[in-house]
Amino acid sequence: MNNSSLFTHTTTTNDGPLLDAYSSTITSIVSSVADSVVHIEVRKKSNDKRTKGQNVPAGTGSGFIISSDGFIITNNHVVDAAEQIMVSFTDGRRVNAEIKGKDASTDIAVLKIDDTGLKALQLANSANLQVGQIAVAIGNPMGLQYTVTAGVVSALGRTLRANNGRLIDDVIQTDAALNPGNSGGPLLNSHGQVIGVNTAIVASAQGLCFAIASNLAEYIAGQLILHGNVKRAQIGIGAQGVNLSNRMIAANRLSTQTGVYVYEIIPDGHFHNQQLRKGDIIVEFEGLPVASVDDLHKMLNFKRIGQKTQLGVLRDGHRVNVEVTPGQVTL
Repeated sequence: MNNSSLFTHTTTTNDGPLLDAYSSTITSIVSSVADSVVHIEVRKKSNDKRTKGQNVPAGTGSGFIISSDGFIITNNHVVDAAEQIMVSFTDGRRVNAEIKGKDASTDIAVLKIDDTGLKALQLANSANLQVGQIAVAIGNPMGLQYTVTAGVVSALGRTLRANNGRLIDDVIQTDAALNPGNSGGPLLNSHGQVIGVNTAIVASAQGLCFAIASNLAEYIAGQLILHGNVKRAQIGIGAQGVNLSNRMIAANRLSTQTGVYVYEIIPDGHFHNQQLRKGDIIVEFEGLPVASVDDLHKMLNFKRIGQKTQLGVLRDGHRVNVEVTPGQVTL
């Protein structure tokens, strides 16, 4: 008996050219951007009795060049509290870097190195992203050799909680795995353009990695380069989310089941909040519903600084309007 007859053979299409095209796309991206992706080594002051006061290794990450004169984007958590920062290129060069500005609320930081003629990466318009398109994550965790993972954009418009408690909007979810030390590196499209800044991985889930969208990163980086910080508005309150009773919702014709309870009012000359009282529950901001502290943060953008703003609050169970003038957050 012919053993070959034991197996069923099927005719399949030749996927070789498609695989070659995919591989060619990835290798082309890598070759065009690798020299612009850097390794970041951070040293911090030690609290250990044996090395107290000395700068000791405290972590590493990645970053990428955004201008030929030495501006680099990375994550805030990579360089936070750094005493000394060294940037390494794939050709072995190592240079000192300084923090130009950092923003914990979006986990974006900008570094500056004293160098010129560098190859900068181009930032794409992340508003044009589509779920399913190619996404390539590149990092430089060792300083001499980059790492590459490829996948697709698996979701858009996600949110991510920053270390300071604020919610980061406009987050890209991808299944392009992030290797250790890749935080701060670029997420790229098939043209080698930056679509996001790799920032986090969910350890308890498989294949869930996140990046700050390029449009948000570009805006934040611009603010950090110009001002050293990002302008945001505040109204000087301590607040927390609270559930509303069915009676309160019905009596005041509210569209949300929660609001923002004011438990502290901070007097300050930079903003005006005298019409607010402890115990007020904020439910509207300029006619828009407010259901959480995150909602309030989103609405208190830099455009509201110095602008009279009407809040709808529940006071003793009844809805009243109060006026506040937000001031600038001072860090």
